[in-house]
Amino acid sequence: MPVEYVNEVQRAQTSHLPDPYDPTPIQRGITVYYTDLKVGGISFAIIEDRKFKSGPKGLIPQQGPRPDHVRNPNYDPKTIDVPQAVLLGERQLKFLREWGQDWKGAEMKAVLSQTIFCGGAHIHGKIGGRLHADLDSNGWPQAGRNRAIDAMRRSFSVHIAGDQHLGTIFQHGIDDWDDSVFSFCVPSIANLYLRWWSPLEPGANRLQGMPDYTGRHLDGFHNKVTCWAAANPKMKAEDFKKGGKLTTRAAGFGVIRFNKSSREITFQCWPRNVDITDPESKQYLGWPKTIRQEDNYSRKAAAWLPELKITGQADPVVSVINEKSGEVVYTLRIKGTSYRPKVFSKGAYTIRVGEGKRVKTLKGIRPLEEGKSATLNIAL
Repeated sequence: MPVEYVNEVQRAQTSHLPDPYDPTPIQRGITVYYTDLKVGGISFAIIEDRKFKSGPKGLIPQQGPRPDHVRNPNYDPKTIDVPQAVLLGERQLKFLREWGQDWKGAEMKAVLSQTIFCGGAHIHGKIGGRLHADLDSNGWPQAGRNRAIDAMRRSFSVHIAGDQHLGTIFQHGIDDWDDSVFSFCVPSIANLYLRWWSPLEPGANRLQGMPDYTGRHLDGFHNKVTCWAAANPKMKAEDFKKGGKLTTRAAGFGVIRFNKSSREITFQCWPRNVDITDPESKQYLGWPKTIRQEDNYSRKAAAWLPELKITGQADPVVSVINEKSGEVVYTLRIKGTSYRPKVFSKGAYTIRVGEGKRVKTLKGIRPLEEGKSATLNIAL
């Protein structure tokens, strides 16, 4: 559609949001809306994971009926992770990094986007419509996907999205399974396009009694993902003839509860037309699920810094900076007044504690030897 039309539709759908982080239009004068919004002590980053993303046509060889559908089961995922392919783009990555360090008025953080950062479905459109990889998903490009997830986990943010037409819970991994954020993709309220999460092999590390499709998997791009739940439609065509299209196709809605006192996040996923006030009503299999805020950066520590004992400020903000690279490892509003920062490499670190005019900066802090302990007392 013409640029004027695109901008007008976008204005109608996003003008209720705060001003964009950086309002500079993209090519041809198309406007942007990525921004952040605080509600009830939760800071939401709202990003545009479609607008800046490269299209696969012309970047990689087509291996299916569409440029974004890979139907060749023998393709090598590494061959399509081309360096010129963009997902969020540097502008939005810069936004996520800076937003992740800003905890004013925020106790917890979440990222909202169109879709999740993996290939979250195997079967598309109809029973038997298996794709080996769907480049329309945010599992591609893989390098861009990893950069996006890495930016999110540095603020212990949970990821909330839709668009897959299928309710799922994944924990994402970059270098190893489960080292990054949880995502909750809510199902469509009117699900007319079917998708299934249906891997050919059972997942590893499944909990006892959980379906084969849960557990650790590689998606179609060889991204590491752990599936905790998937609200799959039925798998027999006759099941769709027994009711209306809006009640037989895994339609529904999600609810996300942020418990600021316990720093827990609970995902709920309800079928459409269910009376949720009825104690007999059940959510989709695998829900509800509760995670801890810090589960969104479950990367294993290579070492630990001394424990921080803080006075003068309740639930202060703690930021850990790698002095060699200058990068912020993570920033978090802790719960309470003590915290033991984990780090992922040896070397010296700067720890910044507090906010506003009451901030203390400690430089040259080194990890302790395994089994050792020490305390840093910080008065704000």
